[in-house]
Amino acid sequence: MDNHNFENEGQFKREMTSRHLQMLSIGGVIGTGLFLSSGYTIAQAGPFGAIFSYLFGGIMVYLVMFSLGELSVAMPVTGSFHTYATKFISPGTGFMVAWMYWLCWVVALASQFIGAAQLTLRWFPSVPIWVFATLYAVLVFGLNMLSVGWFAKAEDYFSSIKFYAIIIFIVLGGLAIFGILPFEGASSAPLFVNITANGLLPNGIIGVVSVMLAVNYAFSGVEMIGIAAGETDNPKAEVPKAIKSTIGLLVAFFVLTMVVLASLLPMEAAGVTEAPFVTVLDKIGIPYAADIMNFVILTAILSASTSGLYASSRMLWSLANESMISKSVVKINKYGVPMRAMILSMVGVAIALVASIYFEDTIFLALVSIAGFAVVIAWLAIPLAQIGFRKAFLKNHTEDELDYKAPFSPTLPWITVILLVISIVGIAWDPSQRAGLYFGVPFMILCYVYHYLRFKKW
Repeated sequence: MDNHNFENEGQFKREMTSRHLQMLSIGGVIGTGLFLSSGYTIAQAGPFGAIFSYLFGGIMVYLVMFSLGELSVAMPVTGSFHTYATKFISPGTGFMVAWMYWLCWVVALASQFIGAAQLTLRWFPSVPIWVFATLYAVLVFGLNMLSVGWFAKAEDYFSSIKFYAIIIFIVLGGLAIFGILPFEGASSAPLFVNITANGLLPNGIIGVVSVMLAVNYAFSGVEMIGIAAGETDNPKAEVPKAIKSTIGLLVAFFVLTMVVLASLLPMEAAGVTEAPFVTVLDKIGIPYAADIMNFVILTAILSASTSGLYASSRMLWSLANESMISKSVVKINKYGVPMRAMILSMVGVAIALVASIYFEDTIFLALVSIAGFAVVIAWLAIPLAQIGFRKAFLKNHTEDELDYKAPFSPTLPWITVILLVISIVGIAWDPSQRAGLYFGVPFMILCYVYHYLRFKKW
């Protein structure tokens, strides 16, 4: 179904396949959250706690995607869960979710451009960080100007680079763990000693709960499968296929990668100043491997940024399409690109970038925190909308008429809601993550109040 509410404003092109959906999602997920924030997760939760956190986060993502899959197949629209929240929760909630998700990617894009610039400084240490951040922002904007077919192909190539690079990293790390490859500072095979060196949970369960926001941020982007359903050639067949293949692959990648990092990177050495992947490869001592991985991580972050701008522009377009912001934003050009929505998203990114340059000592974790909070709120709306959808659907239909069914409804969606709420509560236990709470909650309230004042309904 198409959800275009305005005539003569252009049309999206349904040119994405299951592989494109998969690579778009992988492109959105595998970025700074895995490559740069994983060291912070180890330092905060401990090696075993970090592995457990990513496994738990992967399960939560699985549950969210069950609900999104049912909604996206039944109603494959551009705007996805914002539209579902508006229809099956409340218009105010849909308005809030769209702006929270847009905020998530605007802030995430700023942190990713800064992260990419930091990686580039390995080769050009004397160049100001804002130069590379601006250069990468222009590059990502240019890629998003392409028609969705060419955009999907470009993102496919980008995602393939990091896909194979992570496999190689896991293999090399595994060989180092078992002593087949040498590892600096280890006279014998490191094995898994580091994982339990400080106890299973050196900072207790609070350490694990406190990093869940960063872990959720690391998985953000997987929901793009639903957002892109409106530009997919056969959503009923392609969306379920993409969900099944993508989620399992991502969870395996994240958990195996964390096992390698946690085994080779001592807890006290972890942090966010340098990509832990590069640190590990430097210690393995493979010639130029660290520089190669640095380049791979750079392309991975740019790939995630490309997907992020795609998602934020489509969400802004959806707000305009639902008459929640100016109709002028709904315009789609002849290439199927909502250019005005994309420009407005980049303005938001530019503001966040300027802020990050002036407060660079603390901005990275603060940006991750804000983006993590926003994406969990967006995720929270998905199972709630699916519960509402099921109730409405079953009034006139049977469950067998659904082409894709979220299992164990409505019990499983409610479990998903509870787990997401717990991860939000965990923010309060980590001072470095509280910026998301302090900024996110007032922003949510502001969205509801504005929507009520303008449209006279919650």
